[in-house]
Amino acid sequence: MSDTPLDTHDMDAGLIYRLFTGAIAPRPIAWVSTTSAAGHVNLAPFSFFNVASVKPPVLVFSPLITADGRTKDTLANLREVGECVVHIGGEALAEPLNATSASLAPHADEFDHAGLTKVALGDLKVPRIAEAPVAFGCRLRDIISFGDQPMAGSLVLAEVVLIHADSSVWDGRHVSVDALRPIGRMAGSDYARSTDLFALERPK
Repeated sequence: MSDTPLDTHDMDAGLIYRLFTGAIAPRPIAWVSTTSAAGHVNLAPFSFFNVASVKPPVLVFSPLITADGRTKDTLANLREVGECVVHIGGEALAEPLNATSASLAPHADEFDHAGLTKVALGDLKVPRIAEAPVAFGCRLRDIISFGDQPMAGSLVLAEVVLIHADSSVWDGRHVSVDALRPIGRMAGSDYARSTDLFALERPK
């Protein structure tokens, strides 16, 4: 094993990506629906995702510019409409979630492509996935861009204003991990289940 630090300036983006996704894992998956000003709905998963704040409630996810230089429709829609719905799918929805990562033609409907149902979430313009047990309806707080080159990210700060939590997974106080069966992204094509847990008491 080498103790020589790796200088990121000497590494190409693909190599850094492989190291990030292999070592920073498992990663929760934000399944994000947005809509354009013209009404075209988009749905895409992002595994660069987590909680940024609780009060105010803010989620954070980061779409990357593709290796061939294309910006995600999610970002364009957020800049036009300023709303999104972040879903937590769970293992039961792993196949349709994966299906929505496909590169479809412009204005193609990922909901239809994956066999999912659109339903309203309060007064938001963006629909939620009816089949998803948890959905966070958000309004855009900020987008922080890290550049315009391939593989550059944009950090989306989305403030949660409405929540759908199905009674099958949420009893009003706790989320049932057994019912939700959350999944995470690993490297490559791999996903992780949350079926092998262990507990450690937090030090006082």
